[in-house]
Amino acid sequence: MKIDSTVMLRPESGTVHTRGPTSRRNFLSSAAAVATAYSAQAFGAVDKFGRDRDWSGETPVSYPEPAFEVLDKRFTGRQGNAALQRIWRGAGHDAALWLEGPVWMGDWGCLLWSDIPNHRVLRWSEDDGHVSVFQAESGYSNGHTRDNQGRLIAMEHDTRRVRRREYDGSWTILCDRFEGKPLNAPNDAAVHHDGSIFFTDPGYGILGPYEGHKAELELPASRIYRIDLAGKVSVAADGPMRRPNGLCFSPDFKRLYVADTGASDGPQYPANIVVFDVNGARLANPRIFADAAPGQADGLRCDTDGNLWSSWGWGGPDTNGVRVHHPDGTLLAVLHTPEIVANLCFGGVKRNRLFMCGSTSIYSVYVNAVGHALS
Repeated sequence: MKIDSTVMLRPESGTVHTRGPTSRRNFLSSAAAVATAYSAQAFGAVDKFGRDRDWSGETPVSYPEPAFEVLDKRFTGRQGNAALQRIWRGAGHDAALWLEGPVWMGDWGCLLWSDIPNHRVLRWSEDDGHVSVFQAESGYSNGHTRDNQGRLIAMEHDTRRVRRREYDGSWTILCDRFEGKPLNAPNDAAVHHDGSIFFTDPGYGILGPYEGHKAELELPASRIYRIDLAGKVSVAADGPMRRPNGLCFSPDFKRLYVADTGASDGPQYPANIVVFDVNGARLANPRIFADAAPGQADGLRCDTDGNLWSSWGWGGPDTNGVRVHHPDGTLLAVLHTPEIVANLCFGGVKRNRLFMCGSTSIYSVYVNAVGHALS
């Protein structure tokens, strides 16, 4: 194959011109060289975590995966012969803007996730890697989860509601108001083994038009709500978080972990992961489980051993990725990525594949761990 057009690739350090007939191999090599130039500027001459690699997959990565930084010998989650991959990044008109809310649909054999500003939910097929639009009018949905019957639960920013997709494809509104006032902008949810749904409502979708629309908060942004099986909504906790965001249960459902992204309002506010004891419909005994500074935690998932996997970012390049904490709070490892990771989930046939929503890309890596959440 010959490409007879002039290729002009323009890194910030200068302009690279390739003129005349160019083989596909040379074209790809030139593109990879420019990508490396960009990465070198971001991460230094050589990045020990491999964030400056050729993410097209054309260049092999030597095992073990260099993106893992193991900090505690108790961490066994790195699969020694598995590589971190960027499995999707849209291009041109299909380019993503801000990815969130991944959920594994095991019976469908696919991953769903939100591209919030583009007002859509996308679907990646495990069979062939094909990506398509699952929902074009998503209500600017953010987080997703599944209830105990496998139905999709969506947290919609623009419409300010929690909805459930029924087996026939119709949607049921589970909650859009509390005590007569509209919700702020539901963000993320976790389902208890008794079927109740706990969700956060920090209001990011009404801070401006990018992820919803501009509106005033009419309810405290510090709350965690609970929807019981009869549809009754109650306040499970109000604080101490400033803006509770991602949340997940421990495998025994005795604890609920909540990411506080209050630092998005300024450095004087917290960037913690808070853990509660689950006491029926109420959450009790809040305490700081981990401090995510200088970055912020967002999406949370537990593995079956009780380790907490947390997305990370917003504190500079070295905070982009995933943190793994032991149940006692100790930071066990960090998985470094080239983009901020907003959210994550386990999936695949064995729930041993970690999927991550980078800012504009979807990353995955097989791990020596199994996700706890229903998939």
